[in-house]
Amino acid sequence: MAKTGNPKYQIIAEDLLHKIQTGIYPQDSIIPPEIELANYYQVSRPTVRQAISTLVNQGYLERYRKRGTVVKRVKIEQEFTHLIESYGKEMSAKGIYPKTNLLYFQEEKANEEISVNLNIEPQTPVFKLVRLRYADEQPIVLVTTYIPKIRVPELLKYNFAQESLYDVLEKYNLKVTHVIRKLEVMEADETTANLLNIAVKQPIFYFHTQGLTVDESPIEYSIAKYRGDINSFVIDVQR
Repeated sequence: MAKTGNPKYQIIAEDLLHKIQTGIYPQDSIIPPEIELANYYQVSRPTVRQAISTLVNQGYLERYRKRGTVVKRVKIEQEFTHLIESYGKEMSAKGIYPKTNLLYFQEEKANEEISVNLNIEPQTPVFKLVRLRYADEQPIVLVTTYIPKIRVPELLKYNFAQESLYDVLEKYNLKVTHVIRKLEVMEADETTANLLNIAVKQPIFYFHTQGLTVDESPIEYSIAKYRGDINSFVIDVQR
């Protein structure tokens, strides 16, 4: 172990974290026991225990009495609660590879919920866009979006597996400048669970979003279902 000015436990914690981040200790794996790590790092067991406690407190490891110390699945911090940014740009900024599967994209008639949120009459034509979005090959969110056809009649010509909806709307001078979001916590139904690769009835974050243009008229209504096990949300409140 290289000598630095840092305490030994901190050096060990940094090395263990490096092994976690590089996949030497993958998610859900059990790290070596304390006595083995103490021999490897040539330190006492209390020093190893302190290093492990550091990573437990930071959310990288979790202790189980009979199983051992397990590498936790690190949650992805979603900042869209206070930023208006495309999914791809937000994930890329975190160093995460984003991918989108386009599940459905067709014209439909607005029901009562959609018409209220888009400020249009019921049965007005809308485009329904359903996307399953991934982070580093893991499905993390199922998003269903509605756009009034009259605002962007040519929307069907775009491939939203590759293009950003917000970028396309901006081409038509319909930039989303303000969003209103409502959060609920719900249980995943069978369809959502299958798509997100989670158990039925597992908790999910359920967001309703109204996207508004500069004149405060709604251009988008979306329903996003986020996995509860690998997503966390940053709430930035200022006075």
